[in-house]
Amino acid sequence: MSPTTKADAKIVSQTTEPKDMTAFVESCVETVAGSAEAAQRHARHRPSFHKLLRLLRDKRNILVTTHRHPDPDALASGWALCLLLQEQMPEASITMSITDKPSGGINEVFIRRTNLKLAPWDEAELGRFDAIILTDVMPGMASSPLPEGVVPLAVIDHHRTRRRPKCAFSDIRPDVGATSSIIFSYYMEVEQPISPDLAASLLYAIESDLAGAAGQPGELDNIALSGLTLLADTRKLYQMRYVDLPQSYYVCYYRGVSNAIYYDSVIVSHLDSFDSPEQPAMIADFLLRFELVQWALVTAVEENRLVISLRTSSGKLSAADMIRRLLRGQGEGGGHRTKAGGFIRLESNSPAEIERKRAFLRRRCLRALGIKSTAGKRLVTAE
Repeated sequence: MSPTTKADAKIVSQTTEPKDMTAFVESCVETVAGSAEAAQRHARHRPSFHKLLRLLRDKRNILVTTHRHPDPDALASGWALCLLLQEQMPEASITMSITDKPSGGINEVFIRRTNLKLAPWDEAELGRFDAIILTDVMPGMASSPLPEGVVPLAVIDHHRTRRRPKCAFSDIRPDVGATSSIIFSYYMEVEQPISPDLAASLLYAIESDLAGAAGQPGELDNIALSGLTLLADTRKLYQMRYVDLPQSYYVCYYRGVSNAIYYDSVIVSHLDSFDSPEQPAMIADFLLRFELVQWALVTAVEENRLVISLRTSSGKLSAADMIRRLLRGQGEGGGHRTKAGGFIRLESNSPAEIERKRAFLRRRCLRALGIKSTAGKRLVTAE
């Protein structure tokens, strides 16, 4: 706690009557209770957690997993679901495993701060589980960890989709900004207390999924944010929000900003390489904040793939729809209203091929938005 905060606390203790403090505490309790009631109202006509519990009634070995290169929302929603299922099904074995553990950066720090218990991923062992639950991703997507032919029992996600997955339980809510908000509503549904540590993890996950792309929180996100703010361990939350970053992150920012060119309301940039999968998305979030643009398109090279991160603050066309237009006949991708991502496979990885693919994406993007393909302007010019 900072000296200023300590001083403020002392002043409050000296000037506030006990009855005022009691009123404040009662107000906090009412806020949390109100969040629970609001979450229940929002859940009407939606798949209920009780339905999922009924489907899992006879299951004894359950796997919870999420998309490749998971972000905080994917990690927190999966882990929170594991803890909730374990409370509701103490006789069952609940395992969380992911295919690609983050290697450096914010996501790796998040795993450490959250104390996630992750089992090693073994695709050959998937058959031993009698139920698989996917969070923050849908089967058949390029980022899904499940091989073809392995059907999950349940899918819980907030991304847009044209076809709902064929599984016993499907809770897909594109109007929600983070999958962690959906899991929060499950806790409210069964009146399961949320520990301060878990509240901090869920709160940070929702914040991070809404941040950067001008993502407007949905009704359920606002309910979750208000309730979790009062429950969260503030020290742990601070540690998650402000982490030490390696030099590579600053190099990434430098390259992303130096290469950025904007065309009317679209800004594009390119990273020749990156150390962590979260970096292209991080640069796209940052570039979208440029006051003249509503779209940010960042490409980066990862082995034999051209990775794409797309962000928008436009209310006319979703990022998910735009990424499908950009990658039609070229690659795979998906997303939701303000954020999307995907990739195009490269044959030779030559600079010429990479530039051709980037020019193709840029032309498609500008054409889709009705922007004349005039010469772009550099975001930062050399002095």
